[in-house]
Amino acid sequence: MRENGRVRSDYGGSGGFSGFGGDLQELVDEVSALLGAPATLEDRDFRLIAFGVHDGDDGAMDPVRTRSILTRGSTTEVRAWFEQFGITRATGPVRIPAAPSAGVFRGRLCLPVRHGGVVHGYVWLLDEAEHTATQLDAAMAVAARIGDRLAVTAREGAGTGRALRDLLTARTRAARDNAEDALRTALGPDADEPHALVCIRPPSGGEDDLPGPRTIPSAAALCFVPGPRGDCVALLVRLRTVQLLATARSAAARVLGAVASEGAVAGVSDGRKSLAELPEAWREAGDAARAALAQPLHGPIAKWSGIGPYRLLTALPADVPPDPVIAPLLSPAHRELAHTAEAFLDNAGQAGRTATALAIHRQTLYYRLSRIEQLTGLDLADGESRLLLHMALKAARL
Repeated sequence: MRENGRVRSDYGGSGGFSGFGGDLQELVDEVSALLGAPATLEDRDFRLIAFGVHDGDDGAMDPVRTRSILTRGSTTEVRAWFEQFGITRATGPVRIPAAPSAGVFRGRLCLPVRHGGVVHGYVWLLDEAEHTATQLDAAMAVAARIGDRLAVTAREGAGTGRALRDLLTARTRAARDNAEDALRTALGPDADEPHALVCIRPPSGGEDDLPGPRTIPSAAALCFVPGPRGDCVALLVRLRTVQLLATARSAAARVLGAVASEGAVAGVSDGRKSLAELPEAWREAGDAARAALAQPLHGPIAKWSGIGPYRLLTALPADVPPDPVIAPLLSPAHRELAHTAEAFLDNAGQAGRTATALAIHRQTLYYRLSRIEQLTGLDLADGESRLLLHMALKAARL
């Protein structure tokens, strides 16, 4: 928002995200005072954390800087441009020249924010003034204090994630109770708010590649969860009410874009009032994600309440073999017949709609249906036979 020719943040205090506390904003302002220029703090994934006031008439707001402030982040291309100058490995100030073709109209001074040898973020300033070595050393000392604060924040987030993972993977009542107590302590007052769980499948990278939960709107905890069907990302999201899942869907979209591999999906559970209900919510979220993988029409973000018959099918044990009646249809040689059978049943057995959906002539459809009956031994004029075939085909997708 612009006030009196200056730009300020609406994300907490005088420019910092409320989740990080005002101390980071004060440290960013300290860097600005030391170097005589507005400073911007971003995390290591180029997501905005805090920024100082900018004079609205000094031309400081080039496209990259404006986008960072208004959208809380930068594009992949901009990130690659800056990282080529070695900022991820640097331990001191890095000067980066202007690049109008990349939207960087003015040079930058980057102060890497590190802690324990790990980069946690960057302080950015316009590189338009001469600074003494003493000034730069002082600014880097402040950057180190910012790194200490971000490291603490990362550990706090990791602790909440560990408590969530322990609750979702606990196998005994005692382990569940202990994990629930740990999560309640980690969440603080948020523990009594309504929540939903989001399951991301399949994830990419490792736990260090996960975005911080404080960078995801309404996120309370984030972690990897191992399981019999492979690892998943679990995201605990605060809700306004148990019925309103819009914040969970938005958070799911944010994580999908940040950490998921190509073709990944998300499942969203129903809302819950109690932390004790989260294991059941996790089952719902995982089953919704399985349904989205099996049936792309449900994805890329599927709600448990919206997956229809898959609510029953995902409850089947994972090692149950396909029903014998559809075994012949599942062979590669009969893939087209299986697709025809599913389309026919999806369209309530209406030949005209099915032929149109498959872009085939009705006589071709009738021939295929006859072949399906011969292979399965089912009578497609019988309601229970249709139900069996339909459910068996859907179950095979899982």
